[in-house]
Amino acid sequence: MTMKRIFSLLTVTAAAIAAVSCTCSPKKALLPTISGKAGEVVIVIDKTDWEGAVGTELRDLLASDCPFLPQKEPLYTLVDIVPSAFTNIFQIHRNIIIVNIGNDVTEPGIVYRQDVWAQPQCVISVNAVDSDSALQLIKDNSKIILNTIEQAERDRIIANSIRYEERSIAPVVKGFIGGSPHFPTGYSIKKQTSDFIWIEYATTYVTQGFFVYRYPASGTADDFQVGNIVAKRDEFLKDNVPGMFENTYMTTSDITTPGLEYIRYKGRDFAEVRGYWEVHNDYMGGPFISHSFYSRDGKDIIVLEGFVYAPRYDKRHYMREVESILYSFEWDDTED
Repeated sequence: MTMKRIFSLLTVTAAAIAAVSCTCSPKKALLPTISGKAGEVVIVIDKTDWEGAVGTELRDLLASDCPFLPQKEPLYTLVDIVPSAFTNIFQIHRNIIIVNIGNDVTEPGIVYRQDVWAQPQCVISVNAVDSDSALQLIKDNSKIILNTIEQAERDRIIANSIRYEERSIAPVVKGFIGGSPHFPTGYSIKKQTSDFIWIEYATTYVTQGFFVYRYPASGTADDFQVGNIVAKRDEFLKDNVPGMFENTYMTTSDITTPGLEYIRYKGRDFAEVRGYWEVHNDYMGGPFISHSFYSRDGKDIIVLEGFVYAPRYDKRHYMREVESILYSFEWDDTED
């Protein structure tokens, strides 16, 4: 079976994000900037419904555990308010879900909008005549609801990465693999060899890093099996990412099996692997995410990987940042 066929069969439907209806304000230029912390979602809902089945479904969807983080952290931090409290201070929040339940609802369904009261804002309205109908709407559209909020968070990070880009990095990465993510100010190239680049932003207690490497493709389905991806990863990291002490180096932790998804995103197919890294013979570790895909000529496998080391802090936001930077990858069209 060809890799093209595998991707077409197993692709995560990221295209569904773009398929949702979007109504943008004609006065967008006059809108204030959004408020709220990254990863927060304001939910406007009656107290009875929040404490009932509808609220439980929303919490199960949006506040479930983030995958592949060392400690339990919810996907999103939820802030519930009753409709009467939905005033200006909340209307400019970054992510809003409005649950509108009542006999006066004439067009039941879910409406996805952008930049209603602020920008860049994501607003999702769940309109139903009763609680049972609202519950079913959320269940039937759970994937699109989750993807819409996730994409909104990702787009904000990418926009900032482009706006405040460290312009010295992309030309180096493009020269190596024919394209590059957008790395914001603060990142720098820590190491570069003929087949490996290490890019990093480090503060006293937090490190966010990226590896870019390539190796010959076999042209078979084995190229994108998780075992082969991890084996190649460990080869490159052992040779290029030493620890602080002798005979220490970064590797893939075997505390759990890394997760694999085949994704199509903005016309690109890639294998996304999530897991944990650790330092062999040391106690450092954390989460990582990688994207593996063919080079434009199909001769090589290109790997982009992001990782986080933040032993003192929650890691959800740091991981969402590096993941979003990976998703900002663009081919260098000047090569065409």
